[in-house]
Amino acid sequence: MAARKFFVGGNWKMNGNKAAIDVIVERLNGSINTSVETVCAPPQCYLDYTKSKLDSSLFVAAQNCYKVEKGAFTGDISPAMLKDLGVSHVILGHSERRHVFGESDQLVADKCAHALANDLTVIACIGEKLEEREAGQTEAVNVRQLTAIKNAISDWSKVVIAYEPVWAIGTGKTATPDQAQEVHEELRKWLASEVSKEVSDSIRIIYGGSVTGANCKDLAKKPDIDGFLVGGASLKPEFVDIINARD
Repeated sequence: MAARKFFVGGNWKMNGNKAAIDVIVERLNGSINTSVETVCAPPQCYLDYTKSKLDSSLFVAAQNCYKVEKGAFTGDISPAMLKDLGVSHVILGHSERRHVFGESDQLVADKCAHALANDLTVIACIGEKLEEREAGQTEAVNVRQLTAIKNAISDWSKVVIAYEPVWAIGTGKTATPDQAQEVHEELRKWLASEVSKEVSDSIRIIYGGSVTGANCKDLAKKPDIDGFLVGGASLKPEFVDIINARD
């Protein structure tokens, strides 16, 4: 089996302006391990600007898109529009989309299917809330969210799964390396059983949830953690350390 390529995405969320982007881009260009698939996800209005500034070895992702090509969907954007901008990746199902904006498992799955049909690489986010973890429902929640995606798609070759425990996003709390590894390993076993061993062996499962320069190396040592989806720290100098966590 070929080694899974380490993957690090920076989700800038609703932060930044052109001046801030210039600082981040200057920090990244020429200073990271090019063997890592590195993706930056700026706010929608800065997709084109960010792409024009980043080295060609780095990719730009959208933070969201809708499930159809065009239509009366004010404020939304389609995979076809992203492709027209030269955007190659999209984050879907992030906990903030699920829990702040009320996106259902089925809507996330439909978005994944349409984005994949338009040849985008999908970073599909799953994860449990604190009360669900405390109730012993971590596996059930992740399997439920992943099953919806499985039922909507047939080709996993351009899917990256991001396990993001909701209780660890923006809270400063991080799953320990052992806790994260346990969930990633269970997800990989589920994929082997419900999809195929080939998909299970090849798909990248990345971790998100208060990843920092201080904890990234220990997380990256775990065999089933194939990278990170990084929030706040992706706006800071330590993002370079996170990208290079396996150096």
